[in-house]
Amino acid sequence: MVQINALIGNFGKYHIWLCIMIFLSKFFVAFHQMAILFLAPPVQYICPHNETCCDAPVYDKTEFTRTIVTEWNLICHKSWQKDFTQTVFQFGVLIGSLVFGLASDRFGRRLALLVAIILEMFTGLITAIMPEYWSFTVLRMFLGTAVGGVMVVSFVLLMEFIGCVHRETLSIIFHIPFIIGHIVLAVFGYYIRDYVHFQISISALSLAQLFYTCVLPESPRWLLSRNKTFKAIKIMEHIAKINNLPIHEIRREIETFQLDSVMIRRKQTVIDLLRNSYLRRNLLIMSFSWFVSGYCYYGVAQFISRLTGNIFLNVVTNGGGCLCGCILAIPLIKFMGRKILIISFNIASSICLITIVLIPEDIGTLIVSCVGDLFSFMAFIVLYLYCSEMFPTVVRNAAIGISSMMARFGSMIAPFVANFRIYGKWCAPVAFGVPPMIAAVLCIFLPETKGTELLMSIEESGTIDRNTYTPSRGRSTVSEEHNKESNY
Repeated sequence: MVQINALIGNFGKYHIWLCIMIFLSKFFVAFHQMAILFLAPPVQYICPHNETCCDAPVYDKTEFTRTIVTEWNLICHKSWQKDFTQTVFQFGVLIGSLVFGLASDRFGRRLALLVAIILEMFTGLITAIMPEYWSFTVLRMFLGTAVGGVMVVSFVLLMEFIGCVHRETLSIIFHIPFIIGHIVLAVFGYYIRDYVHFQISISALSLAQLFYTCVLPESPRWLLSRNKTFKAIKIMEHIAKINNLPIHEIRREIETFQLDSVMIRRKQTVIDLLRNSYLRRNLLIMSFSWFVSGYCYYGVAQFISRLTGNIFLNVVTNGGGCLCGCILAIPLIKFMGRKILIISFNIASSICLITIVLIPEDIGTLIVSCVGDLFSFMAFIVLYLYCSEMFPTVVRNAAIGISSMMARFGSMIAPFVANFRIYGKWCAPVAFGVPPMIAAVLCIFLPETKGTELLMSIEESGTIDRNTYTPSRGRSTVSEEHNKESNY
């Protein structure tokens, strides 16, 4: 197996430039993912004659001058619609994760990411001017589709450029712009209290991504997996030159690798991924883990925004906690295996969320909720790295797309679960706290991938040492059982 990063560098000047581009896109992903917190914040109203519900309520506009709730009277029998619009958005993210994941494996990382970014920019702006609820909601679904594509493809593109030495750290730093965007969103919400102006503002900024059309590179790994050897060599020589590395060996190394593998290589698709029993089992467990992380992270974030207190402070506190989680995860993921981290974070999240039931609803509830959400987010960011290392290049984006799709199923039902607190204080915390414990148990059956080179083909999944990480050796070992199961 060719060591691509030995030829282009593990992390040089070119990689820094690529990271800046990818990180920029994460800000706008966060803006749109979490915008519902300020598009439909809690609102107070009164009805004439002291009625509970009415057709012409008088809204308290001291905090927000216009929201989708006040614009379309999403109260009483229509209150479910404010949660439904976020569910539809997350359904769009689900579709985008799957469609763009498959498309990037078929047509390339660059083209798929560019289409997703352009779709995100224009649907974000058009959404703001929709005149009624259903057109607004449908446009947000297309916006979510674009956001899902950007999330999945940008991460895979970054991981396929970064060497194993820095892959762990960059996979964590990749999520920091999202958290900063989450925090900055509270600033937008504080100064822009009209939902139309708010949506236009966060969407207009994303036009900065138009320069991607000129400078965004294609993944050499994808090009090699598609036998586009000449293009891969050209890009690798360009990268090596910028990183001050020799280029004279690149053509010989790559052509030798392609000649050695052409006799055994065949076109592989997501069907091959599902046909392989070993990878299929891993995909099922990984998908459920993503479902739980999406369900808990987005659900608890909305649960926190609905707690008593200042909504802006609640959002910033939650975002600040997750930012601390990102920073804390960097040393943990450097020295610990992926599997033990996923298991530990899920158990910790479960304990924190169930503990909410036992404490009075005050600042303590906010703190414990934020800590529980922090652990859910830390599990989420490790899952991104874990999944990218577990599956080969030919189906990597499809695997992450399918897993991410399951996370969107979780985030689709999360808004309604966050609203369970109206039925009892214990309902939402228990509903959010139990699934992470189940995910922790299932993850015991996953392999360890720390310290392994990214796989190129499905056949390699059974030949690369990847089972139990040993810190003293800094690599993984594989059982004979897994070698046997790698056969179709």
